[in-house]
Amino acid sequence: PEVTQGISLSSGMILLTWQKIAPTALLYQISPTLNMKILITLAFLSTMLGGWGGLNQTHLRKILAYSSIAHMGWMAIIMLINPTLALLNLLIYIIATLTLFLILNFTSITKIKSLTNLWNKSAPMTMAILLTLLSLGGLPPLTGFMPKWLILQELVSNNNIIMATLMALSALLNLFFYMRIIYATTLTMFPTTNNSKIQWPHPQTKTTNIIPTLTIISSLLLPLTPLFITLMY
Repeated sequence: PEVTQGISLSSGMILLTWQKIAPTALLYQISPTLNMKILITLAFLSTMLGGWGGLNQTHLRKILAYSSIAHMGWMAIIMLINPTLALLNLLIYIIATLTLFLILNFTSITKIKSLTNLWNKSAPMTMAILLTLLSLGGLPPLTGFMPKWLILQELVSNNNIIMATLMALSALLNLFFYMRIIYATTLTMFPTTNNSKIQWPHPQTKTTNIIPTLTIISSLLLPLTPLFITLMY
């Protein structure tokens, strides 16, 4: 989290998306030789660390870094049981995080308090942030709910009911600080000395062609769950 906080949004995007592929590939290769109990314990601790660490943060890059730690725990806990499902989780996480970083880079926002005035600058971006954050938190009926749902189902099928319950409860921590960002973005306005809340719209020089497509992918793919299940099994 400290490293992510100290670098630019573009570098943070690469650190939290592209560079997740190498450790996941390594974990995928060595997973048959790992002890299942140790891996499940470490995965649960990772989700708890990511959840508790992000609760009191105000910088968005730190929050996304702790979110990355939590998602790594979800991937690790299912790696021995169903590696394909772990890769699906990684793919959806990368798409959602990439979408969020592109939006933050487009709006040049790095703190929660800066989000409070985004609605009068770009209402579509506000809606895109809302959908992407809820999807990252795993709230149904968005795309991010699909891997968590399938992972919990696999854990229950393998008689890991207690761990499935603990993982579901740990997901509430992540959902809480995502909801805190959404609350600040859509329902509040940060105190300012300017009496005029509506800002004059300026023409945008940055392109947004890929953001709508990624927002749709990262939030509206839950109806395709049967297709993904068919491909995995």
